[in-house]
Amino acid sequence: MVLMALDHARGYFYVDSFLGDPTNLETTTPLLFFTRFITHYCAPVFVFLAGTSAFLYGSKKSKPELFKFLFTRGIWLVFLEIAVNNFISFFDFSYSVINFQVIWAIGFSMICLSFLIYLPKKVLLAIGILLIVGHNYLDTIVMKGESFQSIIWYFLKQKGAITIPDHLILFNYPLIPWIGLMALGYLFGTFYQKGYAVSLRRKWLLRLGIGLLALFFILRYMNFYGDLHMWSSQNTTTKTILSFFNVTKYPPSLLYICITMGPAMLFLYLFENTKNKVTNFFLVFGRVPLFYYFIHVLVIHLLAILVLLIIGGDWHDMIITGDIEGLRSYGYSLPAVYLVWIGVVLLLYPFSKKYMIYKANNKNKWWLSYL
Repeated sequence: MVLMALDHARGYFYVDSFLGDPTNLETTTPLLFFTRFITHYCAPVFVFLAGTSAFLYGSKKSKPELFKFLFTRGIWLVFLEIAVNNFISFFDFSYSVINFQVIWAIGFSMICLSFLIYLPKKVLLAIGILLIVGHNYLDTIVMKGESFQSIIWYFLKQKGAITIPDHLILFNYPLIPWIGLMALGYLFGTFYQKGYAVSLRRKWLLRLGIGLLALFFILRYMNFYGDLHMWSSQNTTTKTILSFFNVTKYPPSLLYICITMGPAMLFLYLFENTKNKVTNFFLVFGRVPLFYYFIHVLVIHLLAILVLLIIGGDWHDMIITGDIEGLRSYGYSLPAVYLVWIGVVLLLYPFSKKYMIYKANNKNKWWLSYL
């Protein structure tokens, strides 16, 4: 959750962030590439643990109750993505750009999971693995244009965009691998159900973490499958290393999921029993994820406008429409991005903590589970 704010701070404050690509080996720097790469952990871990959360919630409910919760919450998240997240991201009342991002992916994956929970666990495991491991076989199928088939393919597998009168629709989170990841996250909840042996859980976490990392390095070195783009030797060793780790997020490739979920498993293994002031600080954001997500995007966007007003820039540049040529020369240094990030996290901590306490003291209010 905290790293997510770094990625959005970079998006709104870094020079050429609206038109440039931090993973472009011709223009990036090692620190900029790392700043983008470290935030890769946000979306997959977020989606995966949403599935885990669904399992733990369902362990106290009947299957029909869990179905209803996942289905309605999924629809709610899709609505929030379209109506709320797009507005706070762009501040454009005309909604000239509608971007389907991570909240949409979580919402639609929850809708799918609401049906998948009725399957036997072994079948669900097989489906989850197939969607994640197998979807890169479909990389050679490339759709263009705005036909019905192309739009469906953009939804499911290929990053794409369509235009309708006065609106640009962006499909940045094709659904196939995200659905598979949430399904596996749902099964992962078995490790955290009541009565499960901690020692056995930690063994599985260690095995999964090492196994996923090993799979990443083996497949990536062999350079024949697992990502939309192969790595290649560059004119410097540094760029070659960056090329090796430059995996595809849209949609998340098998290798992208391995290099993000592997360390996530090891993190859970290492910090199983850790509890101190530092972990308590981060725990606050994890307990109010949806609240924090929307409020931090809103605050970062407002700060970008405020800075423009202070330095005498045109704040209208932060009303983001389909035409972003005016932002070509906009932006600040990477150290400024990190300062904004730290400032936003510290600013939102007390608000997040108050909301966390409010949720904990009002568990009888059903609507809080949707916020």
